[in-house]
Amino acid sequence: MASGVLEVRLVGARGLNNNEFFGGGIDPYVVMQYKSQERKSSIARGKGGSPVWNEKFTFRVEYPGGGDSHNKLILNVMDKDTFSSDDYLGQATIYLEELLALGVEKGNAELHPQKYSIVSLDKSYCGEIQVGIKFTPKVEEEEGGDGGNEFGGWKESDY
Repeated sequence: MASGVLEVRLVGARGLNNNEFFGGGIDPYVVMQYKSQERKSSIARGKGGSPVWNEKFTFRVEYPGGGDSHNKLILNVMDKDTFSSDDYLGQATIYLEELLALGVEKGNAELHPQKYSIVSLDKSYCGEIQVGIKFTPKVEEEEGGDGGNEFGGWKESDY
């Protein structure tokens, strides 16, 4: 099993539906989930349906780790409300199986920022989100560790 770091670059979104009852603007943010890990973007106050975040987030990844049903990044787009609970705007799912496999094989793998559809609870289209992803596996000890400086690594012994 390989482990490594998944770096997610949240660029922005477009076409988000304004679901405010009184016609006010939306203040979107994104809650990202990878397995049991969760990261939250800043709130794009006053940015309405076309927010820009340009933020990076990292997740610890083990591959393979429980089948490809778990190798996905879920992006929940939310609207921050001051006087009531936050509104759910939609979700985008990015499947990572191929990216992780390529990263393990090649030493890293990257998906340059691209657009993913955001869908609502009824599966209707409600905007798009732009995200870039990079996976960098850690070098495992049995492959040489850190070049021989690891204690107890008989393979790296100078004797």
